Amino acid sequence: MSKHLSPKQHFRKEIVNYIGIIFAALFFAAGYSWFLLPYNMAPGGVGGISQILNHFFGIPNGIGMILINIPLFVLSFTFIGKSFGSKSLYGMFVSATMTDLMSFPMLNKLGLISNLAHFTHEVNGVKIYAMLPPEEMFLSAIAGSVLLGFGLGMIFRFRGSTGGTDIPVALIKQKTNLSIGTGYYIVESGIILAVAVLLKDPRLLIWGYINLFITSKVTDLAADGLPYIKGVYIISDEVDEIRGVIFDKLQRGVTLLKGMSGFNQRDINVIFCVLNRRQVPLLTDMVKEIDPDAFMVLTDVYDVMGYGFKSRNLDLKDGK
Repeated sequence: MSKHLSPKQHFRKEIVNYIGIIFAALFFAAGYSWFLLPYNMAPGGVGGISQILNHFFGIPNGIGMILINIPLFVLSFTFIGKSFGSKSLYGMFVSATMTDLMSFPMLNKLGLISNLAHFTHEVNGVKIYAMLPPEEMFLSAIAGSVLLGFGLGMIFRFRGSTGGTDIPVALIKQKTNLSIGTGYYIVESGIILAVAVLLKDPRLLIWGYINLFITSKVTDLAADGLPYIKGVYIISDEVDEIRGVIFDKLQRGVTLLKGMSGFNQRDINVIFCVLNRRQVPLLTDMVKEIDPDAFMVLTDVYDVMGYGFKSRNLDLKDGK
């Protein structure tokens, strides 16, 4: 039987992804509109630039995100290729639109909240609409970053994207051969610095980096989940016996590696095994019973593709 999805199954999967992006965009928008954007605390990205447009030109943040993203997508198609599929464009439009729809004034106009006074505050003589008052900005930063990160991670999980800095980072990677991490650091730092300078508030530089750290961690957690898979390297003179108990008692495969001791330059055997987190204590006990002097290295594994494990790889390209 073919393992490929039938057209009907593929259609259902796509519908789930498109609906899931809407669900995720609610969290994305709530983080931005209720907590971060009212205090100009966006953690870089297109949201950070939209703060500048909103401050100087009064452009709604969601519309600003779309206006910024359109030329970025054009650059992507021109210089990178169609690396962002239709769900990425969809994710960008939905998340940006939701950002404006979820603002408290808009919710009031739609009749979803009756008393706007509960969310009306004043900062330096300027009226803002936020979930929490100015004296609780730290709590706003945490709550907003967690919601934003969760929304972003779920959008990625449903094979979408919000565009934004993914595109200039990809360009930097392509043109300069810098790492992706370095590219994100350059782009996000530049945006956070620009916001602090143009809005003349040095505190925004600190808030931006705090929010960027929290958002990135929660995004990874929402997109990838907890590292429930572990990778184990075992160096021992009893490789055959250890390999046998892993096969028989844990029902896991192993890879045998050949290495050389750096201290005495003798040949050594290394076992590499991927297993569920709950199996690690069992493996540790079995290895120590066979070889008390065995050397074990345990590491987190975020994605495994192959027999016995479900793939959790996130591919932003559309495909069947």
